[in-house]
Amino acid sequence: MIKDKNQSRTDLNNLGEFALIAHLTKHFKITNTSTIKGIGDDAAVLSFKNKQIVVTTDLLVEGVHFDLSYVPLKHLGYKAVMVNLSDVYAMNAKASQITISIAVSNRFPLEALEELYAGIETAASLYNIDVIGGDTTSSTTGLLISITAIGEVAKNDIVYRDGAKPNDLLVVSGDLGGAYMGLQILEREKEVYKVNPNNQPDLEPYTYIVERQLKPEARKDIIKLLKDLNVKPTAMIDVSDGLSSEILHICTSSKVGCDVYENKIPLDPQVISTCEEFNIDSTTVALNGGEDYELLFTIAQEDFSKIKANPNLSIIGHITDASSGTHLVTRANTKIELKAQGWKNFSA
Repeated sequence: MIKDKNQSRTDLNNLGEFALIAHLTKHFKITNTSTIKGIGDDAAVLSFKNKQIVVTTDLLVEGVHFDLSYVPLKHLGYKAVMVNLSDVYAMNAKASQITISIAVSNRFPLEALEELYAGIETAASLYNIDVIGGDTTSSTTGLLISITAIGEVAKNDIVYRDGAKPNDLLVVSGDLGGAYMGLQILEREKEVYKVNPNNQPDLEPYTYIVERQLKPEARKDIIKLLKDLNVKPTAMIDVSDGLSSEILHICTSSKVGCDVYENKIPLDPQVISTCEEFNIDSTTVALNGGEDYELLFTIAQEDFSKIKANPNLSIIGHITDASSGTHLVTRANTKIELKAQGWKNFSA
């Protein structure tokens, strides 16, 4: 958290826009056959033959979505890519290309952007993504990152939010609440640092949840797993704004209700212990925390035998008729109306 004040610094004005783009993207390689032309012309050229194309965009704004006092720029670049790939995988699609646009103030030297792009490059390499273009401009309000992700999927494989049917099973990958609790740890350590800048934070007991916040992984592996198991979800969404919000998105789009069982929601032991430390209810955190980037989906009952006991997946409830409403079934076996209380973009 303590920054080295003696780092070398190259002013962006020394390069100009085109030289800056060329410099930051010189290590990106083309790996997908659907990429005909990447960076270097007025537009990228893609060819997907008979596939359906999915496109998604996310904007990350300094001071709203991230705090550079504790978010390393390399991690930020990596996470910015993951946020978008997760939306592509939520369509049951294969992500193949991204474009990157940044607005940056003059407080950032070239070396800072090199760190940001190193994180983007790492993500692109690990997830087999081609970086095919973007834009750079100046900003008076810090750093803004906008990434657009492009993917492909066979027409019969695409999954929307609106296909859930009564009696379908509600399934989630991984575990929930870690990213939110990781953020609580980082915010706490930031306050300690303000009081005592010589104090070095001990994040060792919180390694898992801090990584869930700073370096999340999009669940490309779950899309492959479901394909290998011959399971096509009836509806799917990624968990970015909180489990309750995403469940309600599926229920609203599919015109159905649901029962979600509190004791089935997957929680990592580090999430549970940190919630106890902060005196926060772990179920509330899992339902409303957000930024987990797990996949939430529904499957037909006949596919239950294919996924049961799979360590990557948890069956957390089932779909009901719309007239039954949307409910959380507590450990005490009482029903509470499920409400979306996750992160809001425009909260006062």
